[in-house]
Amino acid sequence: MSMTPRERVLAALRKEKLDRPPVAVFTQSATIGQMEALGVFWPDAHSNPKAMAKLGAGQADILGFEAVRAPFCLTAEAERLGCTVDPGKQDRTPMLKSHPFKFDPMEGEFDEPSLMSPEEFLKGGRPAAAIEGIKLLKEAKGKEYAVIAGNTGPFTLAGHLVSTENLVFGIMMAPEEVKKWIKAVNPICKAYTQALSDAGADVIQMSEPSASTDLLSPDMFDEYAGCCLGKSLASVKGASSILHICGDTGPILNNMIATGVTGLSIEEKVDPAVAVKTVSKRAALVGNIGCVNPLLQGTPEDCYKHGKIVKEAGFDVIAPGCGLSALTKNENLKALVKAVKE
Repeated sequence: MSMTPRERVLAALRKEKLDRPPVAVFTQSATIGQMEALGVFWPDAHSNPKAMAKLGAGQADILGFEAVRAPFCLTAEAERLGCTVDPGKQDRTPMLKSHPFKFDPMEGEFDEPSLMSPEEFLKGGRPAAAIEGIKLLKEAKGKEYAVIAGNTGPFTLAGHLVSTENLVFGIMMAPEEVKKWIKAVNPICKAYTQALSDAGADVIQMSEPSASTDLLSPDMFDEYAGCCLGKSLASVKGASSILHICGDTGPILNNMIATGVTGLSIEEKVDPAVAVKTVSKRAALVGNIGCVNPLLQGTPEDCYKHGKIVKEAGFDVIAPGCGLSALTKNENLKALVKAVKE
């Protein structure tokens, strides 16, 4: 059976028979090694569609992975909605500097979630640049590679606007206010998801890091995060839907599946064999090579070994478990690719 990289990735997400599993970066994929090889750099590539598309193809063109992916951070939506953002540097993604809305559960002081319409949201700022970048990436690479577009989940985005600390604390002190904000941002998340698909993305990978079990107890997941993901992610037309959550997702794997998404992107904190057994083909599994250890701090031999472990465990797509550090070395990533392809 001979398959192109695009065919292999999309068949893996459909859980079809493969010649071998694909290897791809579904989360943040850019590194300094790719930037230097391609002559495009952060922070320009966060807002310049042409640079974004060129760098988004780097994981395939430079490293041999089997997909292409853009954009590269989780601040574009928040910036468009009023957050102040530090644009970052060549080796660092943008960072939130301020939250535009008052949300104080201790004092009971809350701004109403008065946001621009989804239609207006899509017309400007970095979300509009990302939509254009995905169009360019599709034109350049879409025949050979699956095009992955990344965006931010509603619980995480609500936290960006009012501060994640206040949002999580508000679950105890003012739960209805928290729900109001999550429901307010969800139509924007849904519209952006669909716009990225319409631009040519074959896969939408939505990140919900604030829904990690480090911040939300498993019994809170459905009520405050999972409740909206069916509408904002799983309902997307024309693309597969991949939900990424950081940390130990073992206790919420069933909850993640219940959102209706195509697949789950998970970190190395879940034993790969346990993850495969728990999910049991109810969704595609993407991951779960550690981004710090082995990819950033380990040797090529470490990366090769971990790639073999996850491949043998039965993951549908072997991938970094979270977004790559820009400092990750080319040789480590190439060793992971080699482990899966040979």
